Amino acid sequence: MNALHQYLFDTYRADRLGEPMPPAPGTHDVAVLRSVRDRRRFERVMAGRPVRGGLRTALRRLLQPRARRPPGGSRE
Repeated sequence: MNALHQYLFDTYRADRLGEPMPPAPGTHDVAVLRSVRDRRRFERVMAGRPVRGGLRTALRRLLQPRARRPPGGSRE
């Protein structure tokens, strides 16, 4: 059974019992994604990290070639 079948069963049951209709599948998806985004921003602020640029920084770190260190592990 998928989400549409469950929705149809719930709608039928609500109609028979005189209860309010349930929301259609996917109705609140955007609100959920926004709340997840806001929560992550809040956690970044509380951790003292910048709110914007996290994805861009991570992608840059993955895509840029790393600088090679000289042999022996000495840093300049």
